[in-house]
Amino acid sequence: MDVVALGESMVTFLPSRAGRLADVPSFDRGIGGAESNVACALAAAGHRTRWVSRVGADGFGDHLVEAIARYGVDTRCVGRDPHRPTGIYFRTADDRDTDAHEVLYYRAGSAASAMAPRSVDREALDAGRILHLSGITAALSADCLALLRDLTAPRPGRPLVSFDVNYRPGLWSAGTGEGPAVLLDLARGADLVFVGEDEAADAWGVTGGPDAIRAALPEPATLVVKQGSGGATVFTEGEPAVFQAALKVDVVAPVGAGDAFAAGFLSATLRGLDAERRLRHGHLMAAAALTVPGDLATPPARAHTDRLAALDADAWGTLRLGPGWTDGVPGNVPGDVPENNAVNTEAKEEART
Repeated sequence: MDVVALGESMVTFLPSRAGRLADVPSFDRGIGGAESNVACALAAAGHRTRWVSRVGADGFGDHLVEAIARYGVDTRCVGRDPHRPTGIYFRTADDRDTDAHEVLYYRAGSAASAMAPRSVDREALDAGRILHLSGITAALSADCLALLRDLTAPRPGRPLVSFDVNYRPGLWSAGTGEGPAVLLDLARGADLVFVGEDEAADAWGVTGGPDAIRAALPEPATLVVKQGSGGATVFTEGEPAVFQAALKVDVVAPVGAGDAFAAGFLSATLRGLDAERRLRHGHLMAAAALTVPGDLATPPARAHTDRLAALDADAWGTLRLGPGWTDGVPGNVPGDVPENNAVNTEAKEEART
């Protein structure tokens, strides 16, 4: 395997129209889960991936396993729990950054929350070049936290451990204040860490930009600091920091963009690309997620992504992506860069050079 991802996935219900949940008459069923989102995006991009988790022995569990498998993800190591349900959640169609946005989770006591060091197949987890985890799993239960502590601890044969902080205050027990300290400890044990500037401020009180976050988290060999619509900075051990501006995107929904960014960055890492290209591939994969309503998007063809990632700085800065930009790109031939670095007009992109 290229990447093995461990974590809870849930059936998500997307509203048929905008408005309060109380007013929405019907919902479309989808899937959502930070780690499985990464596995699906990577599989769709041509990598061999596996998802390890637990779901209920119910129809929603069947749907999750079947839907994720259709992306090409290996789901043979997903356990079925006859005593606990599969988690589900509902959300409004409004932007998550507005007060009108609502999300209702029904995940307490879910099958995935029963994951523990003794209940997962360690060989299955160690079978990838990269093991991808997130802080969401650590918040589900004491057993899940014990599992993540186990997986981020030094051990013989450990794959490269990728950890997305994914700080979700609502998941941690009210009043304990343990979440931020736990996440910092887990991040220090990982090899590659993704964290947003806003997360670092909310969880650890670290402000002052990427350099301040690196000072607070010097242990990981690679640290990626996501700076929202501004871009992202990567710190690699023994090398100077690299910043790459984000793309201009006509956003449909922000859900899943962080997972898509991680998938793009991991894909470029697996291919041995340099720091700038890793960040650009992250931004491009995030742009695919931002221009669809659900958590998952069809990634652009690899040759198309490579072409865009190779644009010069001026062309990258003027590139604008909208809904449908990953569809129907003719002439996706490796190394085939249009004249003047312009992008194929049939791909609904705009690159003024």
